[in-house]
Amino acid sequence: MTGAKRKKKSVLCSKMHVPHCEDFKQWCRRRLPILQWAPHYNLKENLLPDTVSGIMLAVQQVTQGLAFAILSSVHPVFGLYGSLFPVIIYAIFGMGRHVATGTFALTSLISANAVERLLPSSSKNLTTQSNTSMLGLSDFEMQRIGIAAAISFLGGMIQVAIFVLQLGSATFLLTEPVISAMTTGAATHVVTSQVKYLLGMKMPYISGPLGFFYIYAYVFENIKSVQLEALLLSFLSIVVLVLVKELNEKFKRKIKVVLPVDLILIIAASFACYCTNMENTYGLEVVGHIPKGIPPPKAPSMNVLSAIITEAFGVALVGYVASLALAQGSAKKFKYSVDDNQEFLAHGLSNVISSFFFCIPSAAAMGRTTSLYSTGAKTQVACLISCIFILTVIYAIGPFLYWLPMCVLASIIVVGLKGMLIQFWDLKKYWNVDKINWGIWVSTYLFTICFAANVGLLYGVLCTIAIVIGRFPRTKSLSMKNMKEMEFKVKTEVDVESLQLVKIISINNPLVFLNTKKFRTDLMNIIQKENASNQPTDDISKYEQNTLLCSLSNDNCNEFSQPCPNGKCSLILDCTGLNFFDYSGISMLVEVYMDCRSRSMDVSLAHCTASLIKAMKYCGNLDSEKPIFFDSVSAAISNIHSNKNLSKLNDESEV
Repeated sequence: MTGAKRKKKSVLCSKMHVPHCEDFKQWCRRRLPILQWAPHYNLKENLLPDTVSGIMLAVQQVTQGLAFAILSSVHPVFGLYGSLFPVIIYAIFGMGRHVATGTFALTSLISANAVERLLPSSSKNLTTQSNTSMLGLSDFEMQRIGIAAAISFLGGMIQVAIFVLQLGSATFLLTEPVISAMTTGAATHVVTSQVKYLLGMKMPYISGPLGFFYIYAYVFENIKSVQLEALLLSFLSIVVLVLVKELNEKFKRKIKVVLPVDLILIIAASFACYCTNMENTYGLEVVGHIPKGIPPPKAPSMNVLSAIITEAFGVALVGYVASLALAQGSAKKFKYSVDDNQEFLAHGLSNVISSFFFCIPSAAAMGRTTSLYSTGAKTQVACLISCIFILTVIYAIGPFLYWLPMCVLASIIVVGLKGMLIQFWDLKKYWNVDKINWGIWVSTYLFTICFAANVGLLYGVLCTIAIVIGRFPRTKSLSMKNMKEMEFKVKTEVDVESLQLVKIISINNPLVFLNTKKFRTDLMNIIQKENASNQPTDDISKYEQNTLLCSLSNDNCNEFSQPCPNGKCSLILDCTGLNFFDYSGISMLVEVYMDCRSRSMDVSLAHCTASLIKAMKYCGNLDSEKPIFFDSVSAAISNIHSNKNLSKLNDESEV
């Protein structure tokens, strides 16, 4: 009896143990995305493009690392470390396969505020060497990076805490106009911070509310102190960079390898500065001494954590918002999904772990991510390959960057922000789609340049929520349809066979940023359900009109990959209840339309307002040959029937 009990107990234990093991494996695959794509990596197809992209990315990482470190008010070498360690960590935990993380202009600006406040600039030069500290740098420089690393640490801990609390779903509050305006305003701040290098001026550190305007006021007051040599070199550098990058973009399909103009400019400018001794002859400011190697890890300055809480929250939120927008953009472009909460964990660990290696706060950058697109990168292997070349710079090439003029480095940074600055053109589409979104964009941008990126982001979110709350109570209730009358019209006008491939879905709520993801999820679920249960029937009443109850939640989008059975399907969206919309809603509606079209499903929209038709035509490349907007559902069904008869006649004529 005892043996039987033991046997039964061992069987139960074994049964309980197996699910725990499987759950752990699933947890590892979910929290370590590298385990999902790395085992299936195709060396023959992906290694070459990833290597080319990695080399090009390394050039950008080095130049931006040096510049953003100076922007963060720390020694340039710490920017090289910030281009190495966060990249490795994000490649392990991040889900964006084409996201290039590393040093970031916006987080560097926020970090500089705390560094300059707690440890103001002194008469010591950044390039002054001292043997009293590691890397041959002075104690002053090590104290400054200690503050910047502490901001990275605390900001990362905030991101990890948000992941633990599963608050990533709240990112639906970050609408596209708000993100676009905030990043554009922050890019304007970065350009302004580089003005002193472009003009070769000596300028004190200026920050705080309206600091943007005080900087330009100082420039105009001291316009006579502009260094003509620096101004000329900056102008030539910007012209060369813009011209070559435009040519690369124009002929990228004809040329296999993009010309690395950033690298060529760095080498040419450094060599010219060395040969002509511009530093001493013209007083041209250069990068200066870059120490070799990586120091042993050290904990950041924990005693300043209470004094940098504001900057840490700014780094955590602004860096994450910009990075998530790029991750979602790459996922949409290359057809894969991104988990908002997992991205919080990836960027949080990137900041926390890197802070022990003297790194400034990190995030993904638009210029580097766009570079991965244009050079044909396939996976995060491209970013890991770039780390190999960055290590080469740290251990071998770094000292040769001593002669790189700061005005050339500033020119590279300004041109690299082109992707953010051209978002000014978004104003035109917002004006044509939803003028309220246009107003949100403009006001968020003004708040960002007048105060800071985190203030602009907070204002944009609060403004968007307030406007939606004000608009929802004014929505009209959905009028009920007379289904008997509709069935009678359908039966007399259309044969049963064609109706078997028609799905009618009614949109019963406004379509705004709050419910766009849920709208897409519900729509795809309905289509999948209908496709799975699609069986012949003789009664039109079997075709129910599905209602989308768009709740204010944020679910992941479910793709449908199988085409409609039994031939080509037709989808009719009844927009009677779509009382108002914003740009996010129209973008999602156009995306759903294009997605259905790519899967051989005809889409028609009934009961559309004039403003909805205008917005959709402006936002999307809709099919101009076939009508897609109709006054009623019956008219849409009649059009489907006519097209079917026409296709039959064409088939018979061909036979």
